[in-house]
This record gives sequence, C-alpha cells and structure tokens, in this order.
Amino acid sequence: MSVPQAPDAQGNSTRPYLLRALHDWCTDNGFTPYVAVFVDASVQVPMEYVKNNEIVLNIGFEATSGLKLGNECIEFRARFGGVSRDIVVPVDHVVAIYARENGQGMAFPVPTEGASTVTVPGGDAAPPPRPGAIPRGLRLASVETQASDEGGETDQPEPQPPGPQRPSLKRVK
Repeated sequence: MSVPQAPDAQGNSTRPYLLRALHDWCTDNGFTPYVAVFVDASVQVPMEYVKNNEIVLNIGFEATSGLKLGNECIEFRARFGGVSRDIVVPVDHVVAIYARENGQGMAFPVPTEGASTVTVPGGDAAPPPRPGAIPRGLRLASVETQASDEGGETDQPEPQPPGPQRPSLKRVK
C-alpha cells in the first residue's frame, strides 16, 4: 500500500488560506476588508486607478458581487466610477490584507518572478515596489510587550540586522 504524496514537498501556499481567514475575521467583526495588490500584466483591474504598480481594493461583500477567494485567484465584480468591472487578482500578487477601520491585517512579500514595469494610461511607467515593501498607508498591528512572570522584566524585541528580512513569526505568551 502506498502513501499519497503531496505534489510539492512544502505543500500548497498558505497565502490563500490566510486571505480567506482574515477576510472572515474582518467580516465577523464588522470591518471592511481591503487588499493591496501588486499590479502587472497578470492582474485584471482598472488601470486608471493603479498608482506605482499598486491598487487597493475593497473586497467586502457590500462592495463586490460574486466574490470568489480561490487558491489561485481572487475574482469579483465591482463598480469603479459607476461602471461595473470584472476584477481578477492572482493570490500571489496580494501584498496585504487589512481592516480599513483599524489597519490590522497581514502583509506578504511582493512577487519577484515576472514583476515588471506597468505603464498606466495617462501616466509614466513606474518601477515595481521594492521587495518586502509595505503599501503606503498600511499600518500593521504591533505586538505589545508584556511583563514577564519572573521579576517584572519586559520582553524587548530582538535587534534586527540591517538588510532584507525574511518574514518570521514571534511567539507571544
């Protein structure tokens, strides 16, 4: 008897699952879920609203029609300037999802493969954002320091070396 193997040793990307979870969290708490999207030729959005290869989209149920948060793409219809448009965003082009009301959410790495300069109608070509950049106006939730059980000392974040960083998780007690 053979054991079924996953197609990839690392498994599927966690990004679509995290997007769905944070979308649900926003909806359950009465917040408006927004996504910041890195735009290149594989993204179908109204290009007149793209600035610096980025667009921020409201993906709340009130602002969308036929929202599908799939493993490969986010698809929906939305109105821009009163005109209904089909929107298709590859999941790996979502660089952040957050609640409009308080900025809490999660940022993801900017795609590097196939990232290119996009020419916006009526504007100049803009270079892609630097990898790891957080979209302008996005405020990520901070981790509060807590008093330790031993002696009342506070946990201080570890100093980070200069240069590009890989995302990491910190265990909070």
